[in-house]
Amino acid sequence: MKALVQRVSKAKVSVDGAVTGEIGNGLLVMAGFRGDDTPGELEWMVEKLTGLRIFPDDNGVMNRSVKDTSGEIMVVSQFTLHADTRKGKRPSFIKAADSATANILYRLFIQKIRDRGFKIAQGIFGAHMYVELTNDGPVTILVDSPLETI
Repeated sequence: MKALVQRVSKAKVSVDGAVTGEIGNGLLVMAGFRGDDTPGELEWMVEKLTGLRIFPDDNGVMNRSVKDTSGEIMVVSQFTLHADTRKGKRPSFIKAADSATANILYRLFIQKIRDRGFKIAQGIFGAHMYVELTNDGPVTILVDSPLETI
């Protein structure tokens, strides 16, 4: 699993002109799933993201997590995170999970975050979405789960 994490002051996602999710201060997580991702890797990612210390403390040092700041989390499925662009001009998505598997992993990932007490906003899996955000910092971090099965 890969997650592109952005610290935001606000973010929203829309489908067909209707807002499907919106948050204030928190994390925008673009989540890409591999076909061989396991529930253990999802758990690892949830632990990593909710504990990632990328919010400023009273001294302006990135020392607080979304959990510490009572922030919100928005998750948007993004299979293109697994694009392989090493050859040619057209990206290959062979490492991305197929749609059915990715949808299951996406829902499980969101549920694992929700189970930790976070307010979750989300896009609609498989839809053409428009994402608006105000990146705070800017802070953008790519997190890749361990490749071994957990």
